[in-house]
This record gives sequence, C-alpha cells and structure tokens, in this order.
Amino acid sequence: MNITIVGATGAVGIELIKLLGLRKFPLSSLTLLASERSAGRRLDTPVGKVEIKAFDSKYFENQDIVFFATSGEHALEYAPKAVEAGAVVIDNSSAFRLDPNVPLVVPEVNPQAVKQHKGIIANPNCSTIQMVVALYPLHQYSKIKRIIVSTYQAVSGAGQDAIQELNQQLHDHIHDKEIKVKAFTKQIAFNVIPHIDVFQDNGYTKEEMKMVNETWKIFDDSSIKITANCVRVPVIRAHSEAINIETENKITESKARELLSKVDSIKVVDERVNAGYPTPIDASEKMDTYVGRIREDISCDNGLSLWVVADQLWKGAALNAIQIAELLNTEHFRKNH
Repeated sequence: MNITIVGATGAVGIELIKLLGLRKFPLSSLTLLASERSAGRRLDTPVGKVEIKAFDSKYFENQDIVFFATSGEHALEYAPKAVEAGAVVIDNSSAFRLDPNVPLVVPEVNPQAVKQHKGIIANPNCSTIQMVVALYPLHQYSKIKRIIVSTYQAVSGAGQDAIQELNQQLHDHIHDKEIKVKAFTKQIAFNVIPHIDVFQDNGYTKEEMKMVNETWKIFDDSSIKITANCVRVPVIRAHSEAINIETENKITESKARELLSKVDSIKVVDERVNAGYPTPIDASEKMDTYVGRIREDISCDNGLSLWVVADQLWKGAALNAIQIAELLNTEHFRKNH
C-alpha cells in the first residue's frame, strides 16, 4: 500500500514509522510530510531512508492511506482533501471523533465500524483506548452500568515540549536553579496536575469528557454512566488508569481474570505480591494493554476495580492507527478502493 504520514517528525509520527516496520505492514511507498523546518531531513524507515517533504496536499495523490498526526485544526482543513484525492484518512486528532458520519475505531472492540467509513476514520483519545480495551471483555460478559476512572497520564501525551520541560525541571531542581513553567499550568517535576485540556462548562475538562463521549460511541451505548478525573503525572511514557465499574450481574475477580486473559492484546499481571502489578515502565514500547490489581469492590454488590497501563504513544495512538490500517488492508478494501 502507498502510505503517507502527515506530521512525520512529531511524537506520534515517529512511532508510526517505527511500528509500520515492527508490524511488517505491507508498504509499496512511504511519504513523510512535516513542516518547512523539517523538510530535507532523511529518516530511517521500513523502506529505507526517506526524505521528509514540506507539507503540501499535492502529495495525497495516488495514496491508499494517509495518517494524520497533526492538530485538529490542520486535520479539519486537509483530511477532506486527502479523501478527495482518493485516500482513506486515519486521523489521530480529536477533529472527527464525535462526527456521526465518521467511525471511531478500536480494533479489539468495534472493528466492524471500519466498514462504515466515508473516507475518514478517527483514532480515539489515548486514555479512552486503553480503558475500552480492558473493559470490553467484561462489558460483553455483563453490561457495564457505571464507570469511574482516574487517569495518571504521562507527559509525552502532551508532546515533545512537555517531555523536555519535565527533563529540564528535574535538571534545574537538582542544580538548585529556578524552575520554569511553560508547557503545563504548574510545575510537573515532583508534582501531579489534575488538569488536562481546557475546562468545560460542567467543571470537567475536555480530556475527561472525551473519555465519556468516546466510550459511549465506541461501545454504542450512551446509557453507561461515566465519570472521569484526568491527571498529569511526572512519568515520561505510558498512561495508567484506576478504573472502577459496576455491572448488571456480578463478575467475580477470578472470572474477570479469565475473561481478560483470553484477549490476545491484554496482558494480565495480577499477583498479590511486591511488584506483582504493571507500571508505566513495564508497558513502555509494548503493544499490549496491561491489567492488574483486579479485585471485587467491597462498597457495592456488582463492582469491580482494576488497574490498566498502556503505552499511550503506541496503543493509545500510533499502534491503534496501524491496527485500523491493517483492517483496511483486505481484499475487499483493495477491490473497492
């Protein structure tokens, strides 16, 4: 397939290139687009060294799939142009996620939604993806009535500048220098910030409401009651989530382990001993979604608590996008494209 990555030098773009190789995705050609300042650089890719081109929509011609790893505003403007040129767009921004005409896809949960695309497929929010991967096997067994989730989100979810700020603040702290804040609302080193994205009228942040609205769309069930509290933590890579659910019928902890263990992309790490649970370091640059700390909720009859960790640059972004592309890479798609 002929593939283009828009935003090839960003955090997600770099991981897309890496994962196309690791997943052995069938590439005929790979076009890398970025800003003017990156143009001319050459990157190692699964098809050899590829020179980055300054973004121009003319490069959408004769492409099968265009990955957008840029801002929502940029995607809104240019994704339709890629579709007009004959490509299918897999967009990593929030631009199209809640558009009723655009499927929002997590391949382990709703792969059938890919068939409904009209040229654009949306990749969900990173924190939503790992949550629904872990909860869907349980939801299939007994409908989930309520979800309470608190996230512990790595700084890389806010981009390269955020990673650099954490590293710089750690350096400045050690050397007794003034700590400067730019990428976040408060110092992130040795701190946690209960604020991701902009505040909404209901007091929740946009990130928190993404988890609500996107889960409803992916599960095709807006009757589930969901509340989220999204927190930034001084971790470089991989998000963690403490999730509590209430189901219509009781799911015992042993049944939950059994259901989760049957899913190829879920790794259950749940031993009640020191280090018998997953952490962000364990999940970094791994394709699986890790689940641990599985226990029945002692505060309600049909409650269950679990701890979910995944690499948000991989499963929460680039990997999920490539898995969507793998769904498109079928005889049916090739015949009709």
